[in-house]
Amino acid sequence: MHTEHDWISTPITADILRGALDLEHTAHGVLPHRLPAWARAQSTDGQLAMAEAQPSGVRLAFRTRATAVELDALPTKRVYVGAPPRPEGLYDLLVDGRPAGQASVSGGNTLTIDMTTGSAEHRPGPAGTLRFTELPDGAKDIEIWLPHNETTELVALRTDAPIEPVPDRGRKVWLHHGSSISHGSDAASPTTTWPALAASLGGVELINLGLAGSALLDPFTARTLRDTPADLISVKMGINVVNADLMRLRAFGPAVHGFLDTIREGHPTAPLLVVSPVLCPIHEDTPGPSAPDFSALGEGRLGFVAMGEPEETASGKLTLGVIRDELARIVKQRVAEDPNLYYLDGRDLYGEDDSAELPLPDQIHPDAATHRRMGERFAELAFTADGAFAGRGA
Repeated sequence: MHTEHDWISTPITADILRGALDLEHTAHGVLPHRLPAWARAQSTDGQLAMAEAQPSGVRLAFRTRATAVELDALPTKRVYVGAPPRPEGLYDLLVDGRPAGQASVSGGNTLTIDMTTGSAEHRPGPAGTLRFTELPDGAKDIEIWLPHNETTELVALRTDAPIEPVPDRGRKVWLHHGSSISHGSDAASPTTTWPALAASLGGVELINLGLAGSALLDPFTARTLRDTPADLISVKMGINVVNADLMRLRAFGPAVHGFLDTIREGHPTAPLLVVSPVLCPIHEDTPGPSAPDFSALGEGRLGFVAMGEPEETASGKLTLGVIRDELARIVKQRVAEDPNLYYLDGRDLYGEDDSAELPLPDQIHPDAATHRRMGERFAELAFTADGAFAGRGA
C-alpha cells in the first residue's frame, strides 16, 4: 500500500491539532471534541453530544517538507429517513494558507435518523484513507480541515518527511460561539463556513464553538468560553432558544447577563461581541418550537415550520424580534461598565434584501453562497473601521 513512499507515522496529539478543546482516546484513535469532558458530563442531550463531536473549525496543522500526506479516519455519516442523501464530508487542504485540495473518506459508521419518530440507529463501519500527493517541495505549513458536520475519529497520520508543530505566527485567537449557522450547516466545506471565512479575512486563528441546535445559554458553555484562552470573543445567540422553545423572556434576560458575566470572569477586557440572530422569516414574529415540515419530507426534502402562535408573545414566549430587542437592551445597559462590549444586529449579516435574493432553503439554514456573504460581511463589520475587532488581527 505504501511502496511509493517511505512513510513516517506521527501520533496525532494536541500540538498538531487546532480548534479542539479535548481529545478523547477511542478504540480506533483520537476523537476531537469542542467541549471539554467535564462540560459534556453536565448534559444528557443527544443533539449537543452529536454537535460538539463534529469538528467544525478543527484542523491538523503542521510544518513539513513532505510532498505526500495520508490520513486514516473513521467518519460517522448521517442519513435522514425520507430525505435526499447528505453530501460526503469534505476535508480541505491548505498549503501556506492557500486552498490546495479537497477529499472525502469513504466507509465509516452510519447514523440513521428518523425525524418523524426522533429515533436514531448507529451502524459501525470501516475507517478510510485520505491522500494528498504531489505537494510542493520545501518547508511549508500544512492544514487539513476536518469535515465541519461529520464526526471524525483520527486513526493515523503518515507523511513522507518528518513533521513538526507550526511555529507561533503571533496571530490573535478568535473564539466564537453560536448555533448551527455558526457550526456551518449547509456550508460547502469546512473552510467556507462563515466563521472560517471571516477568520481567514480577518487574519486570526479560529476556535469555533458553533454548536448546532445547542446555543442555549448553557452555563457549562459559558464556563468553557471563560476558560479557553482567546484574544477576541463573539457570542451569537437567540435562534436555538426559539427553536427549542426553551425559555420565556423572564428567564432569557438574566440568562444572557449570567452568560456574559461568566465569560468576563476569564476575559475581563477582551473585545466581546454579542451578535443577535440573522433574519429567519418563520420565527421573526412567531415563537417556536421549530418542527420538521413533514409535507416537505414527503417531497424528499428537509424543511422546518414554526409551531408557535404570534399572540403567545404576550405571555413571554420568544421570537427573534423580541430577542434582538432584549440583546440590544442588555448590551446598552452593560456597556457603561464594560467599554469592550459590542453589539451587532444579525440582520446586518443576513437581512431582508438577502432573504429575497438568497432565501433559506429549509427555512432556517443558509446555503453555501449565504455563508460566503455572511463571512465577508462579518469580516468587514468586525475586523475593519470601528468594528469590535478592528486592528486586532495579525
